[in-house]
Amino acid sequence: MKLNNLQKIYSVAGLVALTLVAGCGKAREGITMAGSTAFQPFAEKLAEQYMMTHSEVSITVQGGGSALGVQTTLSGTAQIGMADLVKLPAEADALKSLIVARDGIAIVVNPANALTALTQDQVRDIFNGKISNWKEVGGADHPIAVVSREAGSGTRSSFEQIVGNVKLTDTALIQNANGTVRETVAKDANAIGYVSHGLISERIKALTVDGAACTEEAIMSGAYKLVRPIFLLEKADASPACNAFLAYVLSPEGQELIHKNGLIRAK
Repeated sequence: MKLNNLQKIYSVAGLVALTLVAGCGKAREGITMAGSTAFQPFAEKLAEQYMMTHSEVSITVQGGGSALGVQTTLSGTAQIGMADLVKLPAEADALKSLIVARDGIAIVVNPANALTALTQDQVRDIFNGKISNWKEVGGADHPIAVVSREAGSGTRSSFEQIVGNVKLTDTALIQNANGTVRETVAKDANAIGYVSHGLISERIKALTVDGAACTEEAIMSGAYKLVRPIFLLEKADASPACNAFLAYVLSPEGQELIHKNGLIRAK
């Protein structure tokens, strides 16, 4: 049976469409990153920037904490894990790890709090519950509201490991992300918490610890002691696409993006 002209047009159009799908419709390779909520916003910016020039890759970024970052990379649920720990757990020895940034852990209070400085010993005693009123450290006569991250958080693990001998007070308010710690402290004049250096804003006030401020200069000089590395993790047999993205994160462009958003370059 002969095709009429309209049928011929549709047939040719369909053939062209099939050819385009076959020639140009290569599926994008998916990469999932999971782990550190402190590094999550930086990973999202890096992924967004990278995908602008690498349309063959689709990168999804999820939080969940550093422990989850290690676990999901080991299981293959995530191709790249994010962990902000002073030291990686033993199970991470099975993974390739790269330090892609460094981060200060800022001790933060509400801007209405007149206090500007604490010692590391005072920080420990506050989070242990030994010091429970601001007047004990030179502040106003108000109970201290301690705000902390949850178990499994890299920020909490690093904070407790660096400060040492921290047994968190039972009255602490637990938050599941650095951002929610910041917002809780911003809304409570008597609160104290700890967040990534990259999340310091005008809504909170970072205290000096043992006379050193949580600034890039003090972190780099070693004067500020509450500092931890940021790791990205992958399996030894990771795909070329994963390796290419990690190379981008460590490139001058990736490191500058990390730096201008508030973290310290890896080197």
